[in-house]
Amino acid sequence: METKAFQKIYTKINQITKATCSLKATGIGYEELAIVHGKLAQVVKVIEDTVTMQVFGGTEGIPTNAEVTFLGRPPTLKVSDDLAGRFLNAYGEPIDGGPAIEGEEREIGGPSVNPVRREQPSELIATGIAGIDLNNTLVSGQKIPFFADPDQPYNQVMAMVALRAKADKIILGGMGLTNDDYLFYKNIFDNAGALDRIVSFVNITDDPPVERLLVPDMALTAAEYFAVDKNQSVVVLLTDMTLFADALSIVSNRMDQIPSKDSMPGSLYSDLAKIYEKAVQFSEGGSITIVAVTTLSGGDITHAIPDNTGYITEGQLFLRRDSDIGKVIVDPFRSLSRLKQLVIGKKTRIDHPQVMNAAVRLYADAANAKTKLENGFDLTDYDERSLQFAKDYSEKLLAIDVNIDIDEMLDTGWQLFKKYFKPEEVGAKKDLVDKYWPKD
Repeated sequence: METKAFQKIYTKINQITKATCSLKATGIGYEELAIVHGKLAQVVKVIEDTVTMQVFGGTEGIPTNAEVTFLGRPPTLKVSDDLAGRFLNAYGEPIDGGPAIEGEEREIGGPSVNPVRREQPSELIATGIAGIDLNNTLVSGQKIPFFADPDQPYNQVMAMVALRAKADKIILGGMGLTNDDYLFYKNIFDNAGALDRIVSFVNITDDPPVERLLVPDMALTAAEYFAVDKNQSVVVLLTDMTLFADALSIVSNRMDQIPSKDSMPGSLYSDLAKIYEKAVQFSEGGSITIVAVTTLSGGDITHAIPDNTGYITEGQLFLRRDSDIGKVIVDPFRSLSRLKQLVIGKKTRIDHPQVMNAAVRLYADAANAKTKLENGFDLTDYDERSLQFAKDYSEKLLAIDVNIDIDEMLDTGWQLFKKYFKPEEVGAKKDLVDKYWPKD
């Protein structure tokens, strides 16, 4: 070992796996960065004087006598208003051809907010997507995932949320995006003229999978800067958390840790919670809301990744293709926002809870009618009307391409009720029917 300008340099590696290498060293901190044979690495395990590092670019071509330089610090991000409108990689370096970011250097991956500083979430975050705003309203400081099959257009939905969400800043953490997805986000943000409020951290499929592990922490460090220092409302979009968890399992398997359910590391719950628990509403007005995508393999909701996610988050949004209208909808039966009652009817119009409940109940009646039809039973007049209603409801309110404000969603709901049902069939309160039932 030699020391050069306060940096420790080692030249004897004891063990090399596909993603990690180990050596004897002292005074090294957990999560500290190192350069191994010119590649960036991070300390993931310290046992006495044996230090194990994950090498972000993979260990191919690293000899046992490679130079290892410890940088004496964990990964950092430079934060300032310069971040707005920029596309950065997993290390926080620009990939959009623009200048380097100037600003204060902050460590990433710090602890989540002290519960004493947290407020009860109470602000509505409108997305313009009725399947969310009407039935599963989002609240600032909430953490919620989209569960979607890999062939669903979840990146389009995330881009829509980014453009429509009523928030000061949107931070995108893209993990394992294809080049096409990356360009899609870039073009959509550019063309919408919304770049001034969007910051993107992107790891594409060509980049080493292990680099994905830095993306959520980078995105959340930027979010904390805008929420805490600037008192802004920030929405963090993370896609895809399944690819993040896959990268975790690559590292833990190569460190010979015994895998848990579905070959995931035993630490999966705390690894995910460390990210999601950064969602917070501050009393000063700043907030971080986390909307993530978890892709399902074959629709399997019991897989370790969605299963653990469900314990940590406050509900889920479920995308599915509706065969009746041929569009992707936010499924009202399988979606749930556990915090929506904090804002519906309070920050939105008084008829919101009634319209939401009546519409979902009538949609359920249509599902029963569909089952009767498939099993060869005769349909009543009410069954026929509920089937027609369900089709219209999917087309005009649940489809993800609907972009209207909440009052318009509620008005549309009343118009659909009137088109297919009598007021007593809808079952809404009389005073609300008197006030909102469309007049001829």
